[in-house]
Parts: sequence; structure tokens; C-alpha cells
Amino acid sequence: MNKTLLVIRIIFVALCITASWLVCYTIEEWDHRRGVAMLIGLLIGVLVVLVDVMLKGFSLRGLTALTFGLAAGTLISWMIGNSPLLNKGDPQIIYLVQLALFVICTYLGTVIALRGKDDFNLVIPYVRFVPHDVDVPLIVVDTSALIDGRIAKVCQTQFLGAALVIPSFVLAELQTVADSPDPVKQARGRRGLQVLNDLRAIKHIDIRIHQSEVTRRQDIEAKLVFLAQSMKAKLLTTDTNLASMAKFQGVSWLNLHALENALRPELVIGESIALDLVKVGKEDGQALGYLNDGSMVVVNNARAFVGKRVTAEIIGVLPSGNGKMIFANLLGESEPV
Repeated sequence: MNKTLLVIRIIFVALCITASWLVCYTIEEWDHRRGVAMLIGLLIGVLVVLVDVMLKGFSLRGLTALTFGLAAGTLISWMIGNSPLLNKGDPQIIYLVQLALFVICTYLGTVIALRGKDDFNLVIPYVRFVPHDVDVPLIVVDTSALIDGRIAKVCQTQFLGAALVIPSFVLAELQTVADSPDPVKQARGRRGLQVLNDLRAIKHIDIRIHQSEVTRRQDIEAKLVFLAQSMKAKLLTTDTNLASMAKFQGVSWLNLHALENALRPELVIGESIALDLVKVGKEDGQALGYLNDGSMVVVNNARAFVGKRVTAEIIGVLPSGNGKMIFANLLGESEPV
């Protein structure tokens, strides 16, 4: 328990006891019952503190939605209660009908507002008391993009000029993956948390945690698409199924794989490249190496240099199923990096 809250609660209970004791001075009948009055004050104080503890997970966003629901329900019950439908009749029956309308409408308004507090938060964005600029482009980030890790490197280059919106249920899912007993999932989850910390360390990036809840794990993808659509934001993910759903709903998808492919340099004949030769080729004298993007390079007359770093001149580029296959002639051994 937070020490500050503990002190405030103790002071509040003490004030309730003191107030009950002081009431005995104003009411003569209670003058000889000060002990009972102080006990009542103690019980009232403890009851209020217990209600406070039970409402621990009730946020300001929920309180705002609750207030809105109560106000809407009260307004609807007042309008029906004062309509021509209840102008004539037994006053007692009319009173009971108005009372029933008030209870039912306020209850339904409260429940509907609490269930749709995410929608309410989007309709009235300033309800969170955060003055966000509506002109700032937004990008909703999912768990797969954080685990992938490349988002932090892209943000460090300052090419991304949008605010990153990370829903709270994405953070919860990321924490669940990091706490998984499976070592592979655990490592992925911890990498995602590290990427999140790296993003927070980048000063020029605007990161916004959107307080949103998902009751079932199956609803996470639908909720991500809904948030991006409601905020008029783009969706950053590496999950192709989620991307397909977003495209069907008219939400723009930022594809990190497409960005990586677009940034690959175009290799032309006559250009020199440096690479490490890792194994021998099929033809006599050939050796194989790979570029950073995974493209395979076949170097002629380089079998004796397997295991070393060499410089080669490109003589041909052929497309393949896995990217490109590059043919080159050996120029000589290069200095190791």
C-alpha cells in the first residue's frame, strides 16, 4: 500500500471519530453517549476506506463515464416523467412510475457508459485531460511490432514523424508473454519490453498509452483495428492476419518488411562489394557468401578464400524466390571488419 494513501486514510478515520465526538456537544441527548458516537464515527470512516480500497482499479476515465451515464439516465427519466404520458392519473402511481424510471434509466445509463468507456473516451478525447493536438498523425502499435524490435531503430532515425499509441492491453499481453514459462516466448516478451524502454528513451518520440481494456484474448485484434479506425490512425504490425483485417476495414497498415525491402540498395553490374565467404559453391572454384539482406553471392575463383572476407566485382544479378542471386568475380582479400 502506498504510504501516502495510508496516512491519508488514517487521518480520515481520525477525523470521522473526532467529528462524531464533537457532535455530542451540539446534541444534548448524545452527551452521555460519546463512546457510542465515536464508535459510529469509526465504523463510518472504516466503511468509506473499505469502499475506497474496493474501487482501487476504478480510474478517472471510469469515473467520467459513470458521471456521464448517471447524467444521461437522469435526463432521460426526467423527460419521460414530465411528458404528456404522465400528466393525468393517480399522483401516487405517477410518483412510483417516475421513481422507477429514475432508477432504471440511471442504472442502464451507468452500465452502458461503463461498458463503452473506450468509445466515450474517443468521442470526447479531452475527457482524459490530455490536450492532444488533433493534427498530429497517430500510429497504433501492436505486440508483434514491439517484439520485432525494428521500430526502435526506425524511430531513432527521426524518419517517423507521428505519435505512437500503445493500448494498455498490448502492454498487458507483452507482460504475459515475458512471464511465459516457455523460454522462447519469454525471450520474445523481454525483447519487446526492452524495445518499449528504448522507445521511451528517445526524446523526440511522442508515446501515448491509451487506457483500453479487452475482456477476451480473441478480441485483441478486433480492438486494435477499432482503435486505429476510431482515431483515424495507421496500424503498425508484423502480423499479416491482423494487417489483412485492418486493410479490409480501411485502416492503413505500416509494413516493416516492405520498408526494409525498400531500403535495400540496388546492386548494379560493375559495383564492388565486400562479404564473408562461408562455403564452397557447386562449380569448380566457386565460393558462396551472403549480404546483410540475405542475398546469396556466388564468387568465381574464390574457393581458397572460404572463411575469409573478400572484395568482389558484380558481373550479374538474377532474381530468385528468396530475393536475388548475385554472381561476382574475385578481386582480392579485404580487411576484416
